[in-house]
Amino acid sequence: MIDRLRVRPGHRPKIAERDPRDTLELGDKAAAKERLAKLHERLEFLHARLFAEGKRSVLLVIQGVDASGKDGVIRSVLEGVNPQGCRVVSFKAPAGAELAHDYLWRIHAALPARGEIGIFNRSHYEDVVTVRMLEIAPKEVWSKRPHHINELERMLTDEGTTLVKVYLNVSRDEQGKRFRERIDDPEKRWKFRKADLDVHERYDEYVAAYEDALAETSTEWAPWHVVPADRNWVKATAVATLLVDALDKLDPQLPAGEAGIEQIKVD
Repeated sequence: MIDRLRVRPGHRPKIAERDPRDTLELGDKAAAKERLAKLHERLEFLHARLFAEGKRSVLLVIQGVDASGKDGVIRSVLEGVNPQGCRVVSFKAPAGAELAHDYLWRIHAALPARGEIGIFNRSHYEDVVTVRMLEIAPKEVWSKRPHHINELERMLTDEGTTLVKVYLNVSRDEQGKRFRERIDDPEKRWKFRKADLDVHERYDEYVAAYEDALAETSTEWAPWHVVPADRNWVKATAVATLLVDALDKLDPQLPAGEAGIEQIKVD
């Protein structure tokens, strides 16, 4: 599955040619749910060891157009994970002190500490894609940013942070359906903004912008993965698989106990 999702460095992701409803040979929803439960157990085990080891960290970066299901996948994948060693950061439009610094300043400040899993709900890639689409900065500015980001991510990798980068590939039809659900459901209405309609109208343009960004920033040290996002059970299982695989490769180890601890008796 992982090789199928991965964007090979130096190649284009071809997002438009990937099926957002792909089931990734997971079978049906029940089978995927069973698999996800096992992934939760493995994730909890590995995360506890990563936290105890306290030497390295993992950063899960989640991107996608509006209504691709970023919030939902975070809830689904991190079920049961100890919040003490997990940090979720949701990036909005920069404000206050963020505007007084370079665009990567707030990113660096939000990175996971050693021993933690960090999750970015949106990320530094907004300063490439969204800035481009909303014409917040000219091309001569945002076109340099993929290079900056590659070097930042190389440094993070060298310093002990493993990056798992996920683009949630939702179809235009499914995006429209989710927008309608937000409008119709009073419990979800707060999530909808009129500006979302512009994103929906320009869906193909946004996908094209992500196509360019992913092609330029899928590297050997931090590759992208394009996850089909029309089916929530496929999306959650795929992202959990990527995260568990990254932790398995790290193989975090428990620190040794104090010398002679095995002889200590507690009455």
